[in-house]
Amino acid sequence: MAMMGKRRKLLGQILKEIELVTEGDIQEALAKQKKTGGLIGKILIDAGVCSEGDITMALAAQNDMSFVDLGGVEIPIELLDLLTEAQAQTYRVVPLEFDAAKKTLVVAMDDPTKIVVFDELSFALQGRVPGIRIQGALASKEDIDAALDKYYGGGGLGKGLGDEELAQFEEGVTGKEAMSVDNADPDAPAVVKLLNFLLATAIRDRSSDIHLEPFEDEFRVRYRVDGALLQMENPPRELSSPLISRIKVISKLDIAETRMPQDGRIELTIEGRNVDLRVSTLPTMFGESCVMRILDRSNVSLSLDNLGLRQNDNEMIKALIAKPNGVVLVTGPTGSGKTTTLYCCLNHMNTPDMKIITTEDPVEYDLPGVMQCQVNSEVGLTYAKALRSILRQDPDMILVGEIRDKETASIAVEAALTGHLVLSTLHTNDAASAITRMVDIGVEHFLIAATLEAIIAQRLVRKICSSCKEFYAPEEEHLYELGLRAQDVAGKKFAYGKGCSRCNGTGYKGRMGLYEILRCTDTIKQMIMDQAGVAQIREAGRRGGMRTLRESGLLGIYDCSTSIEEVLRETMIME
Repeated sequence: MAMMGKRRKLLGQILKEIELVTEGDIQEALAKQKKTGGLIGKILIDAGVCSEGDITMALAAQNDMSFVDLGGVEIPIELLDLLTEAQAQTYRVVPLEFDAAKKTLVVAMDDPTKIVVFDELSFALQGRVPGIRIQGALASKEDIDAALDKYYGGGGLGKGLGDEELAQFEEGVTGKEAMSVDNADPDAPAVVKLLNFLLATAIRDRSSDIHLEPFEDEFRVRYRVDGALLQMENPPRELSSPLISRIKVISKLDIAETRMPQDGRIELTIEGRNVDLRVSTLPTMFGESCVMRILDRSNVSLSLDNLGLRQNDNEMIKALIAKPNGVVLVTGPTGSGKTTTLYCCLNHMNTPDMKIITTEDPVEYDLPGVMQCQVNSEVGLTYAKALRSILRQDPDMILVGEIRDKETASIAVEAALTGHLVLSTLHTNDAASAITRMVDIGVEHFLIAATLEAIIAQRLVRKICSSCKEFYAPEEEHLYELGLRAQDVAGKKFAYGKGCSRCNGTGYKGRMGLYEILRCTDTIKQMIMDQAGVAQIREAGRRGGMRTLRESGLLGIYDCSTSIEEVLRETMIME
């Protein structure tokens, strides 16, 4: 019988041995991981138990790698020449040393779990150094970013492809050949590599969407990062058809149908992370446009405490979702974070003594312990029909993905009247407008007043990059746009992002929420019954302590968390 290989130590065990964490810290992190998912290292960092450097060193020990500080290392040009820019940028590795006698190349990397890199690099370099072996050393992400920028510079979409594939790109392919993506076409490997590179780059840069847009003379690729579209280097125009055909094949769409929009889904694992892609194609004048929405399940923390809510807002929302019955609405445009807020609410209330059922279109994240129902209009399973059945399942809390019509709204109100707490979303500009929207859908004023507990309006604004943040004194015209005067901001700081390699020159990294919470007090309920206008209800809410979206944005500006431009873009003054 062959001997079993040496078992790798667990990360928590290593951290315990070097006395960075206690057993209690590990058990608490494991319990949180079981509930919300995510990596154990990131959970420990978020909890403030360990630093990112501690986790990096522990990962190095776990994978028998030495830890290297690239800041004090100068790499000779002959060593850099062993790897092409494409290889270094794609695999995120930097050559450290080469032993010619043993034919061993040591590369620095920031993710010790990507051991497949060793095999791929070894295979790629066989032609230059037959029998070469690759070994790894661990470095911090910041050091790898700096070294790649220093030694290999920028780059574009072509970085993920080898020389042979790039040569094929330059030669081009005809539209007729491009449709045979899965056949023995010499261009197929290039298309596959290009798609893999696009996906890997999007995940690495925390993109939420990839846009592939064919035009008459170009094929444009854009990523949406932190809510803003960033244009990438364009691939050759001739690759639009084969690339989108490849996407349609793996998302199980009809590649022969190019005249009608199609929607599909891809589930894949990239670098050990479970990623869900929602694919949408749309016929245009110059070919099919394709948008892939990325749901990175390992990169989401479904906790109210991690939403960035201010202390009083956090406590208010927790009190609202602890009510035994009623309706709580979250409003805002598409992409404003409504679903994430609702999932955090469900996760907070997800205890063994609570029966929670959702009806969604689509189900975006799996919540262990929550019954999740997927709407399917093709077989007649609408929100309203699913909701009627859910009421017979004896739930305590119900999530309705969106209230779109009178039937769904009526059943949601009925559920609230019969002892259930209902959470749902609407598309409105602010909190007070949701009441008008409910009336417009067809719900009676007295039913809204009887069931509505609160409305949470929200927006997402980009956060200023901490690496390139600078302080400045704003001009009077900027203050005027915010409805402020110089004396209103005396003693307050303002900041902006200058732009650096960490934020891709945008000056922003990450996003934060702005919240407007309108509690339906007895005064507000009476105003609803009296059919008061939106402005009157809004003003009554402000008198009761409601902070508008613009006022929430001003607090973010004064905290130097976001910029004047972001708040002006996402909010407006409510008279």
